Amino acid sequence: MALSGVRVLELAGLAPAPLCGMILADFGAQVVRVDRTPRSAVATDVQGRGKRSLALDLKQPPGAAALKGLSCANKIKTLNSILHCIMEKLGLGPEVLLQENPRLIYARLTGFGQTGKYAKSAGHDINYLALSGVLSKLGRKHENPYAPVNLLADFAGGGVMCAMGIVTALYERTKSGKGQIIDASMVKGVAYLSSFLWKSQNLGLWNRCRGENLLDSGAPFYETYKTSDGKFMAVGAIEPQFYEQLIKGLGLDSDKLPSQLSFSDWPKMKKKFASIFAQKTQAEWCSVFDGTDACVTPVLSFDDVASHQHNKQRSSFIRNDQEEISPRPAPLLSRTPAVPSFKRDPFIGEHTEEILLEYGFTKEEITKLYSDKVIECNKPKANL
Repeated sequence: MALSGVRVLELAGLAPAPLCGMILADFGAQVVRVDRTPRSAVATDVQGRGKRSLALDLKQPPGAAALKGLSCANKIKTLNSILHCIMEKLGLGPEVLLQENPRLIYARLTGFGQTGKYAKSAGHDINYLALSGVLSKLGRKHENPYAPVNLLADFAGGGVMCAMGIVTALYERTKSGKGQIIDASMVKGVAYLSSFLWKSQNLGLWNRCRGENLLDSGAPFYETYKTSDGKFMAVGAIEPQFYEQLIKGLGLDSDKLPSQLSFSDWPKMKKKFASIFAQKTQAEWCSVFDGTDACVTPVLSFDDVASHQHNKQRSSFIRNDQEEISPRPAPLLSRTPAVPSFKRDPFIGEHTEEILLEYGFTKEEITKLYSDKVIECNKPKANL
C-alpha cells in the first residue's frame, strides 16, 4: 500500500484524531494507538480499524520516557513516527522530540490551533464551525443556523486535513530528509474547506439571505422531497438541460411553468414539486429517474445504503469479522489501493508487549514497566 513502511504513534483521543489515524492505517501505515491507563477507562475510538493498542501511563516519568523512546526509535532506516497532540508538560513537546529525531513528523490536531485568543479554550465541532464563518451559511430560511452533525469541522476540517498535512510532510521529507511540526486547526481546516463559498461570492450564488440561494435550500431544483412512503428523494437539477429532465419526469410542461431562475416563483414551485413527489413511493420515483440525467436520487438510510445496486457494484462498503458495516477507504488508487483491515478494533492494551518488543524494548524493561504499573496488557481470552 502507499503508506507501507510509515509508523504512526497516535495518542488516543476523540473522533477527529482517530479518523486521521484510521486513514493512515487504511492506506498501509502501521498505526499504534497509545491508550491511557487504567484499562477500565472507556475506549472512545470507534475508528480503530487497522490499529494496534499500547496502554501507557504518560503521567508517570517512565511512561513519558517510554513514549519518547518510541518516537525516537530510528534504528530502522524506514522508521517514521508521527504523534498527535502531545503536551509539553510531559516533556514530550515537538522541539524536544525533533531534536532527538530530526525526521519526526509531529502533528497536533486541535480545534482552535496552537496560537490565538481561543487556543487554550475548550470547544466542539459547532464552535469551530461557527468561528470559521461556515455555520452562518447553513440552515433554512427563517431558522437558526444548524450544524450538519459533526462532520464538517471535526472530520473534514480536522481529521482529513490533518491526514493530508501528514502525507504532504512525508512527501517533503523525501527531498529534505527532515521532519516538521503540523498545526492542524479545525477552525482553519473547515474555513479552507469552504474556499469555494468565498471565491464564488461574486457569481451571485450567495447574494441572498440564508435559505434563499441556489444551493442552500432556496431553489426548488436543489432540495429534498418526501415520498408517499415517508422516504425522501434528493434533487440537484441545476443545469437547464438537467432541469428539463426533472420537469419531464414530474409530468410537467416547462412551457407552462415560470422560468427556472425566477426567484420570486421558487416558493410556489417548491410546493408544487413537493405535492407531486408525495404521490409516489421512493422506489417508484427511482424507476422514473434512474437512467436519466435529472439529478434525482434516493436519500438512502444507513440500513439501505450498502445494499443499493450502485454501492454494491462499487464495493463501497465493507463488513468486518464482527459483521459491522463501514465505508471502504477512498479514494481508490489504481496500483496501490487501500486494503482495510477486516479485524475488529483493538482492545485497549491488546498489543502493548508486542509493540514494545518491536520498537526495541527488552523483556526485562517491559517487565519493569508492567510491575511499576506504567503499562497494561489486555490480551483477549480464547473461547474454549
